[in-house]
Amino acid sequence: MKLLQSSGVPIYQQIADQFKEEILNGKYKDGEYLPSIRGLAADLKISVITTMKAYEILQSEGLVTAMQGKGYYVNAQDSEMLKEQHMRKVEESLLEAIHAAKIAGLTGEELVMMLETLQGVTEE
Repeated sequence: MKLLQSSGVPIYQQIADQFKEEILNGKYKDGEYLPSIRGLAADLKISVITTMKAYEILQSEGLVTAMQGKGYYVNAQDSEMLKEQHMRKVEESLLEAIHAAKIAGLTGEELVMMLETLQGVTEE
């Protein structure tokens, strides 16, 4: 897990975001336990409170459940919910791309051409 001190994003949010991505991408399966709060805090050399806050975010989003004395395990993911999560991620990325394109002075047509070109590259 990579944490960036200078990113402006709180450490607990970086942890939650990375676990969320791993859960949604299937790295952590239904019923699998996340690393223990204390163990993860020790590995990352951060506060247990910071790790706990990250896990609480995941729990509030319905991705994990706390089991007294055992830790946090991954909930079964609804395929429709997964699709919505990915669509939201795509929308966020496209909004960033549109903003960057405006700053660069690209037209809508140029942006679409760029997207089509990049899509063709990833399909090969």
